[in-house]
Amino acid sequence: MKNISSFNELQKLWKTIELRAKNKNSKDSYVAFLLEKGVKECAKKLGEEAVEASISAVKEDKKETIKESADLIFHLFVLWKSLGLFPQEVMEEIEKRSNISGLDEKKHRNNK
Repeated sequence: MKNISSFNELQKLWKTIELRAKNKNSKDSYVAFLLEKGVKECAKKLGEEAVEASISAVKEDKKETIKESADLIFHLFVLWKSLGLFPQEVMEEIEKRSNISGLDEKKHRNNK
């Protein structure tokens, strides 16, 4: 198995999504097709992929979970693009949370 020590593949995926979004040819590009449909369709597809990834995990089917996880990440990126969000914005939020335990962060979020 190839050792990916960084998120280079995710950066390549984002660049591909940006390129296909600029192309806007919905007959040749699934990204352009989804973006043309709008945020609601992109969100719907993300939800479908999340369910499929969850079902694969519950079945403890690792190969299928890997495939569905890839689909999930792809559709998450397309949703971000449809909203005009950038990965850096999400990374900044993750960085803000890096010194806070998940339990503490969740407790703080529920008190708002």
